[in-house]
Amino acid sequence: VLGKRSDGFHELESLMVTVGLYDTLRFTSNSSGILQLHCRFAGLRDGASEQSAETLPVDFDNLVLKAARLLRDATGCTQGANIELWKRIPLAAGLAGGSSDAAATLWGLDRLWNLNSPPRLLHEPAAQLGSDIPFFLSCSSAAICRGRGEIITPVAVPAGLQFVIARPATGLSTAEVYRQCRPETSVPGANALVRALARGLLHEAGTKLHNTLQTVALELNADVRRLRRMFARLPFTGHLMSGSGTSYFGLCRNRREAQHLAARLRAAGAGRVFVAATRP
Repeated sequence: VLGKRSDGFHELESLMVTVGLYDTLRFTSNSSGILQLHCRFAGLRDGASEQSAETLPVDFDNLVLKAARLLRDATGCTQGANIELWKRIPLAAGLAGGSSDAAATLWGLDRLWNLNSPPRLLHEPAAQLGSDIPFFLSCSSAAICRGRGEIITPVAVPAGLQFVIARPATGLSTAEVYRQCRPETSVPGANALVRALARGLLHEAGTKLHNTLQTVALELNADVRRLRRMFARLPFTGHLMSGSGTSYFGLCRNRREAQHLAARLRAAGAGRVFVAATRP
C-alpha cells in the first residue's frame, strides 16, 4: 500500500496469483426476470465445522448478486437467473473468494444471456465492485496489480509453487484494515519477488514477501498474531498474511513438505488449513 489517493482509494502494488482453491457457481435461466442466489458450504475438511449459511448474505449485499445486477444495468438485459454457489474459499479471509465469484458471475451470465459483451464492458462493472475483481477477468494466472488494483500487468510465475494456507476462526473487515493502514513509501517492489520466483530462488523470494496491511491486522486480530508465531516456528521459505487477512500462508519447497507442515499446523490448532499450488 503506497499511499492514499484523491478518490479515497489506496495506491497499490500487489502480486496476485491463482491457486487451486475454488468455489463453484452454476447459472440457469429464470424466465421471470428475477435474480436468485442459493448458497451452501461445500468440501470443508480437516475437521472444520460447517459454517452457517447465515454468515454469507444471499441478498444484494452479496457480490454475486451485485455483479449480476450491474451487468444487467450495463447491457440493458432484463433476463433473470438462478445462481447456485458452493463455497470452499473461506469468508473474510483475504483470499479474494468473493471477488473471484463476482468475476465468474459477470463472465458466466454474459454467456448464459448470450450478451457477447466486449471485455471492456465486463471490466467496468468489475472495477466498480472491487479493485481486485478485474484480475480474475484478465485470464492471467499471475499479475502485478497497480493503481487501485485495476491496472494489471501479467507476469510469469512457475506453476506448481506450493503453499500452505491457514484460516483462523475469526475474520477482519477489509474496510477497517484499510482505514487504519499507514502507507509505506520504502517497501520491496513486486518485480523483485517475481524475478526470484521465476528463477526458483524460493529462499530469496521469502525475504521479499511484504504486506503493508499485516501491521494493522496484527494490531486488530489476535489470531493473526498467533498464526505468525506458528508459521515462524516452522521451516517455510517465507510466510505472510494474505491480502487484508486473516488468512496466513507459507511458501514451501515441494508438495511433500507442504503436506507435512500443513499437518503440523492442523495438529497445533491453526484453524482451517489447506495445501494449494499455483496454476498454469
